[in-house]
Amino acid sequence: MRATATTSLVCRYDESTVIPRIYTKKGDDGTTGLLYGGRTSKSSPRVEANGAVDEAQAAIGVARAETRRGSELDTILLGIERDLWVLMAEVATAPENRRKLAAGSTLVTAEMVSQLEDLIDEASGRFEQPAEFVLPGQSRLSALVDQARTVVRRAERCHGAIAVDGSYVGPYLNRLSDLLWVLARGAEGEHLAARSSVPGPADTRPDNFIRVPGLRPRSLGPTTEGSSAQSVVGDKGSDQGSDA
Repeated sequence: MRATATTSLVCRYDESTVIPRIYTKKGDDGTTGLLYGGRTSKSSPRVEANGAVDEAQAAIGVARAETRRGSELDTILLGIERDLWVLMAEVATAPENRRKLAAGSTLVTAEMVSQLEDLIDEASGRFEQPAEFVLPGQSRLSALVDQARTVVRRAERCHGAIAVDGSYVGPYLNRLSDLLWVLARGAEGEHLAARSSVPGPADTRPDNFIRVPGLRPRSLGPTTEGSSAQSVVGDKGSDQGSDA
């Protein structure tokens, strides 16, 4: 059936089917709306930071697409993607409206950061850590996770321009990049040192991790019986994955 225009922001095909329009035309003037009200330029530091986080979330999704659905790594990356929605909500809020943010829903919490730290600490030493910088690309999955890590780093740098006291956005992005570094090292199997001229064999299995139950990403809810969703991380082993 042919769609008919209406005064509301929807296309109506019949009385029972309402399809939201993807466009509003409100941003044609170069501005975009903020959470809880207000508008700002699309070239503003706030929008630039949120755009970088949006890219990071998409990059993590590309890496997750290479995993087996329901696998350990799939579950971890999915939880991160959900956390980033919370983070983007906070970044998209003007300082005068921060009082309206809800912890864990539109506001990044200290618990979210500490859970990433716990995941990293718990898995310390589960596989041999590189003693120097490594080259990405030992497997497709590890390379995609490394690429996502670099986008997270850019998001962290962009956020520095709008950081406010008491916000956990910066710490979360910092720990997340560390976590992605560890996941990439686990996914690649044997590491290729930056100064080495002989490539080592890569384990290209999509879930090359040691499984240790008990720790789960914040956003995933309670573990269901028989679930394979378990957390897997380790220490970064070098400064390649961290600037702090």
